[in-house]
Amino acid sequence: MIKKLVTMFVVLLWYGAAFAAHPLITDDTGSQGGGKFLIEMNSEFTHDRETENDVIIKETGGEVATILSYGVTDDIDIVLGLPYQWKKIREDGEVTSDVNGFSDMSFELKWRCFEKEGLSFAMKPGITFPTGNENKGLGNGRTSYDLVFITTKEIDPWVFHLNLGYTYNEYKLQEDKDANRNDIWHASLASEVEVVKDLKLVANIGMERNPDRTSNTHPVFILGGIIYSVSENFDADFGVKGGLNKPEADYSILAGIAVRFSGGGK
Repeated sequence: MIKKLVTMFVVLLWYGAAFAAHPLITDDTGSQGGGKFLIEMNSEFTHDRETENDVIIKETGGEVATILSYGVTDDIDIVLGLPYQWKKIREDGEVTSDVNGFSDMSFELKWRCFEKEGLSFAMKPGITFPTGNENKGLGNGRTSYDLVFITTKEIDPWVFHLNLGYTYNEYKLQEDKDANRNDIWHASLASEVEVVKDLKLVANIGMERNPDRTSNTHPVFILGGIIYSVSENFDADFGVKGGLNKPEADYSILAGIAVRFSGGGK
């Protein structure tokens, strides 16, 4: 039971780290532009409480993810991400698991392949490398792959984003292979609107396939937050994510910053 909870937590956090426009889970089709960089520092603090066989299970944890994006061309970005995670599980107040460390590193290529009259499409294939300790539940122990199809539609003053994703997870440990599905799909919808100059309200809803082989109830979340542009090249954000069913964590607090700069230092 504990191993299943830990694995599910890692998968959900990984999705949270890998997607852009924090605090949104859903990515947009925007790119950095040729020769430009984006550095993000995103954090998430999660709390979940369940009762199994009259045992109260409380799970707390968090993540700080460092993400670097670089515009190869105006329409193509490469994205590197490395999350540091910590999590603790208590059963009836007794600590049964307490781990922390770096998780699996991700590499993604984002290509905006179509753009016309406020509608744009992008493809984002990715790969994760087994840099985390699978024995602590901080990674898969094997290289895994994913692909996300992204749609953005601008309807002034609103902007909407749709993600449809697929992840294929490989596992090194036999116990993880037995407990978890390899094929995970993801679907989410987000919107944003600028309510005053430099301040956006954002909202997000989504679900993905439960990695637990014994469950056909898939985690569903809802999220609300703000993004404030301190300057043209510096954003700060804050959000709250809530679970709409049992497999999703009860709630998470998200916060992050994003800094943009050009390769020439201009």
